[in-house]
Amino acid sequence: MIIRSKAPLRLGLAGGGSDVSPYSDIYGGLILNATINLYAYCTIEETEGDQITICSYDSHSQETHPLGASIPAEGKALLVKGVYNRVMRDFSLTPVPFRITTWNDAPAGSGLGTSSTMVVAILKAFVEWKGLPLGDYEIARIAYEIERKDLGLSGGKQDQYAASFGGFNYMEFLPGDVVIVNPLKVKRWILDELESSMILYFTGASRSSAAIIDEQKKNTSGGKSDAIEAMHRIKQSAVDMKLAVLKGDIDGFAKILSDAWEDKKKMASGITNPMIQEAMDAALGAGAKAGKVSGAGGGGFIMFVVDPTRKVEVENALRNLGGTVMPFQFTDGGAHGWKIYPTDRVEALRGSLR
Repeated sequence: MIIRSKAPLRLGLAGGGSDVSPYSDIYGGLILNATINLYAYCTIEETEGDQITICSYDSHSQETHPLGASIPAEGKALLVKGVYNRVMRDFSLTPVPFRITTWNDAPAGSGLGTSSTMVVAILKAFVEWKGLPLGDYEIARIAYEIERKDLGLSGGKQDQYAASFGGFNYMEFLPGDVVIVNPLKVKRWILDELESSMILYFTGASRSSAAIIDEQKKNTSGGKSDAIEAMHRIKQSAVDMKLAVLKGDIDGFAKILSDAWEDKKKMASGITNPMIQEAMDAALGAGAKAGKVSGAGGGGFIMFVVDPTRKVEVENALRNLGGTVMPFQFTDGGAHGWKIYPTDRVEALRGSLR
């Protein structure tokens, strides 16, 4: 039997960073994000023998491990190892041989939540394979704990919930790791207008978000007033942008995005750089209304808002910089998994129903 899963990547529209502790623990966080048709994928294949094989295209690695209740959480493919160790421990599963393969539509460090989305996709594959009793909230919570607590990787909480739920979501992050996901019902014409008015540009440079996030945490813990005040405004931008999206106010959406980018740059020193500024200048010079880096900053994808009639001009200006304009659409569904049965088993099942 083969088990497959996929989980959607997300655009962080507003409030990014307010989901990161200690800010969310002290002040509470608010996020508006939306999933798009770029995905993290996982395939599990049942095999014979006494080994577990891990193939990660993102980390360019293939490893084999002895069959057992845990795999050392070191080296490459850490996300797979973290999920395996957690589900084996929490659900007391019997070890069986298998091969797991993972890959992403976007590179790691792109600002679309690739790592956290991958954890959700892997966990969803195990849920489908073993029939684990986990709903959307439980999958997101466990994925967060695997990445942030079990593996000790820096980051926030929004990506796991975005990947698990899918769609446009207004999220509340409260003390004690309490998360409330409020799905938004956005009219079709508004989605069409947003897609027509947005450009997703990959700078060509991936980055590790850990250093930026660690500096942001240090600024909050140290009581750095300008950084904290900027984060308060970023959090408020999620409230304002939610209203703009629901009303279809694209000009308001662009203004909020632009202001939030100015505040975001005050959160840590590595959020912007000459490469990002060059892309901003080129896009705004060609007619874009606003731009903001998706994710922690420092590289990856930049979102731009444009008048649809100026979209081609802005895209051409960005392509001249050597990056990639990525077409995208918003998606509704979150992570899901499915099984593929061998042909002989399918035929046997059909025969039993005749």
